[in-house]
Amino acid sequence: MHLPYDTIVFDLDGTLTDSRPGIESGIRYALEQLNRPCPDPDTLRLFLGPPLAESFMIHCGLSEEEARIATEHYRKRYVDGGGMFENAVFPGIRPLLKRLKRDGVRLCVATGKPMNGTEPILKQFGLYGLFNAIACPGLNDMHADKAALIRRCLADDPKGSSARVLMVGDIDGDILGGQRAGTDTCAALWGYGTDVESAHPTFACRTPFDLYERLYGEKLERRGYFISLEGLDGCGKTTQQRLLASTLQQNGYETLLTREPGGCPIAEAVRGILLTKEDTHMRDETEALLFAAARAQHVHDTIAPAIAEGKVVLCDRFVDSSIAYQGAGRGLGEDWIRQINRAAGRLPDLTIYVRLSAQEAIRRRFREDSPDRIEQSGAAFFERTEKAFDRLAAQETDRFVTVDGNGSIEEIAGAIARAVLPRVEAALAP
Repeated sequence: MHLPYDTIVFDLDGTLTDSRPGIESGIRYALEQLNRPCPDPDTLRLFLGPPLAESFMIHCGLSEEEARIATEHYRKRYVDGGGMFENAVFPGIRPLLKRLKRDGVRLCVATGKPMNGTEPILKQFGLYGLFNAIACPGLNDMHADKAALIRRCLADDPKGSSARVLMVGDIDGDILGGQRAGTDTCAALWGYGTDVESAHPTFACRTPFDLYERLYGEKLERRGYFISLEGLDGCGKTTQQRLLASTLQQNGYETLLTREPGGCPIAEAVRGILLTKEDTHMRDETEALLFAAARAQHVHDTIAPAIAEGKVVLCDRFVDSSIAYQGAGRGLGEDWIRQINRAAGRLPDLTIYVRLSAQEAIRRRFREDSPDRIEQSGAAFFERTEKAFDRLAAQETDRFVTVDGNGSIEEIAGAIARAVLPRVEAALAP
């Protein structure tokens, strides 16, 4: 593959990551410490990209000394207070960088953010090792010269002055800096700049996926991934589903959260029938067939289209719940449950099993105001269901990841993230 550039230099904020939430909270904190009013949202947006001290002076009327003090307050909130991790990798950036690195392109970062903010962010999101050079201003530098930072990135370029270099940034300062440094420039229109094209970049791209297509002459294949979360009622999987979605989104993956029974209008209507407490006379076979019917519709209407769009689908329960609850818990037989669920057409790529004992699950659920019809099925039912989940996890170790549901919410979320992120990255790498 012959690529048009040997080296690509990226800005950080607004180009590699969407750091707006953490930056804006840090600005508000700094101005509060100085008893100065916070700008309106439109003005606050202008802080995103340029050197911070300059923005304090231009948009808040601070003197240079006041801007220095405000910057110190900002860094206390942003660096020491963890505001820098209120951040997310833009969708498409990770596969773009991975492919460029694999193809031998030299990757660099030139940013107005000091190294004590830049390095932890890149490490937090697993991007640090992809870059050959990182150029940042010093902690005491009030101004950042983007052209000088780009030249620092290029100082050790093996190809020297013959290297074909592209600067990618989201504001006019990035483009002008690249021009002064003698590079081609790409305006990252997915970032924070509102008039970046007025700086006359070499070209502009609306998304990282468009930049991939511009460099490679073909669209990035956007493969999806399907994760289910399983366990006894009360294990906390619904909470963990939301936390996992947030972690994936921060790492640049587009996600879809869904549930079973439900996830589409027809399946949600079936859910109402299945879980109502009034239908205590429902036959076990009817229950199992309703779950299977809702699941087939759910896959067709919601799950399969989202995977085709390249999203990571997180489903609260899937077919393993039917195998455990109806196959084992109701005694209908696991093979029959598998047979009636063939219409769903697939299994998850990965299943997170939040393991909790039947006794603890019952204790947790009956603390709730009104357990649903299935949750009222009795201790023996849940003990059979627990054993079935354990058996499935032991039989399908390639698909199942088991985590202890007795830990704290944070401990469980950490264990899930450590298991899921490497698998998703490996599966979706170009």
